[in-house]
Amino acid sequence: MRSRTLLLAAGLTAALAAAAGCAPADDDTASPAASSGASPGTATCDPANLKTVAAGKLTIATDEPVYEPWFKDNKPESGEGFESAVAYAVATKLGYSKDQVVWTRVTFNNAIAPGKKTFDFDVNEFSITDERKQAVDFSAPYYDVTQTVIALKTSKIAGAKSVADLKGAKLGAQVGTTSYRSITEVVQPSAQPQVYNNNDDAKKALQNGQIDGLVVDLPTAFYITGAEITDAQIVGQLPQPSGTPEQFGLVLDKGSSLTGCVSQAVDALRGDGTLKTLTDKWLSSVQGAPKLS
Repeated sequence: MRSRTLLLAAGLTAALAAAAGCAPADDDTASPAASSGASPGTATCDPANLKTVAAGKLTIATDEPVYEPWFKDNKPESGEGFESAVAYAVATKLGYSKDQVVWTRVTFNNAIAPGKKTFDFDVNEFSITDERKQAVDFSAPYYDVTQTVIALKTSKIAGAKSVADLKGAKLGAQVGTTSYRSITEVVQPSAQPQVYNNNDDAKKALQNGQIDGLVVDLPTAFYITGAEITDAQIVGQLPQPSGTPEQFGLVLDKGSSLTGCVSQAVDALRGDGTLKTLTDKWLSSVQGAPKLS
């Protein structure tokens, strides 16, 4: 889809805040989804104090390609699509105008791998997991999600009503995703799951009959079945792999000094209703999908 506090003597607070900017600090009141990074005061979370990849700019990464409803026409810079809109809303909260935002492309797996990042944050449907937190920081969550199975209408699993009905199916998902984890942990099919570099390859495999079903997040499932593969259907939503809610978060470098400020921006967007407004605008069709028991 995390928080720390450092209690300082009142007489030292102002001096240390001025010197530290958005440097990492402990904050028990920060969002529980944030992993490492700063616990900012509003005065320090602005372009003059944020240590970004490029001074005065906010560098945001995403994959190549990206898909609707998260981005429109593979153009993250347009501000169209849920995640593009969220990214710009976060930038605005941090004090960056649209022309101060720079987009770069980083593959999904590289973004969550250990090592120095070439971006300030990455937005690409990254589910927050304890395993990933070992390598990267996450912001506060901006979207709650479930994983969903889609299949061709002629598939043997098109009428599945339960997870047990999927045991004998050949399922596929993009590499490194929680979609794949849902297959291995929740469904546990008898056939080896198929892994693809991106959803374009996975969709082709579904259309060609190489797999019985494809696992993606729910909004993507609605878009694929409604606009891309019209002879496919949503089979149903899968239970959570670990029984805890799955949430998307922005990815940052491990120990980034920006994490607290970015999390504060996301929390502010939730508090003022912006996240709900963007969800309603871009993901309004995500409702009514059956749940597999």
